Amino acid sequence: MNIEVIGRKVNLKDSFKERVDKKLAKFSRLFHEDASATVTVTVEKDRQTVEVMIRADGMLFRAERTAKAMEEALDLVVDVLFNQIVRNKDRLERKMKVSFPEFNEEEILPAEEIDIVRRKSFSVKPMSVEEAILQMNMLGHQFFLYRDAVDNEINLVYVRRDGKYGVIVPE
Repeated sequence: MNIEVIGRKVNLKDSFKERVDKKLAKFSRLFHEDASATVTVTVEKDRQTVEVMIRADGMLFRAERTAKAMEEALDLVVDVLFNQIVRNKDRLERKMKVSFPEFNEEEILPAEEIDIVRRKSFSVKPMSVEEAILQMNMLGHQFFLYRDAVDNEINLVYVRRDGKYGVIVPE
């Protein structure tokens, strides 16, 4: 697995990069060699956030955790990511058409049932990003699906944890 470590607002020590390599080595048995991982460390005041994103076989696995020390955040995020993959092992095997190795009983958390409790449909009107954000805010939602007036594609605007906005567009 190819691992890229990025530091935002921080210069990362080689010892931390080695720790990342060691921690992510447990994922190498789950994915092919062409999988890639990006680890982003962001330091803000008294908290440090570690985000791990793994791209493999057309799938994207992502987790993010914040702690006082980047080493602690790394431990937390690796555990969360591993649990996500193990918990959804059966679904991933069907989707990716690969077989994951067997896990120890203590490593496995019970699989969550996917229970869709509500399905909504609505017309998607062409509008600008600014209009979509205004509509989202008027509804009090955290995200809003809309058709972009310029390229006529379905896009999604959302509120980020920092209060700023993001847009998801199809490739």
